[in-house]
Amino acid sequence: QVQVVECGGGSVREGDSLRLSCLISGLPFDDYAMGWFRQAPGKEREGISCIAWRDSNIYTAQSVWNRFTISRDKAKNTMFLQMNNLQPEDTGEYYCLAAPESHFPDAGGLCTSHPGQFSALGGYWGQATQVTVTS
Repeated sequence: QVQVVECGGGSVREGDSLRLSCLISGLPFDDYAMGWFRQAPGKEREGISCIAWRDSNIYTAQSVWNRFTISRDKAKNTMFLQMNNLQPEDTGEYYCLAAPESHFPDAGGLCTSHPGQFSALGGYWGQATQVTVTS
């Protein structure tokens, strides 16, 4: 049984840092591209940062460039998102996604694909962790 569980969200002040974690179990880690998606209040879910191809292929959205860093620890079956200098516009629900690299071999392609298609193509979403940034 596949499980995708996020943690690490919280309420912070502008300029603070958070580290999100996503524990992924029940699937072959190396065969899946993974990413973090954010859904702000009243907006569609969007890809923030994705990682693929043995961690050699990374995409980061311009809105979080130089502030957010994605990484994976295969030994712990865990993906991370280090978020520095958080801004109020970073507020939202943060979702973890694991999707087969056979369908999504490129991190940029994963992050910019429509979120609605992943489940039908063998992808797995977590339940989300909330991040709230106040000024």
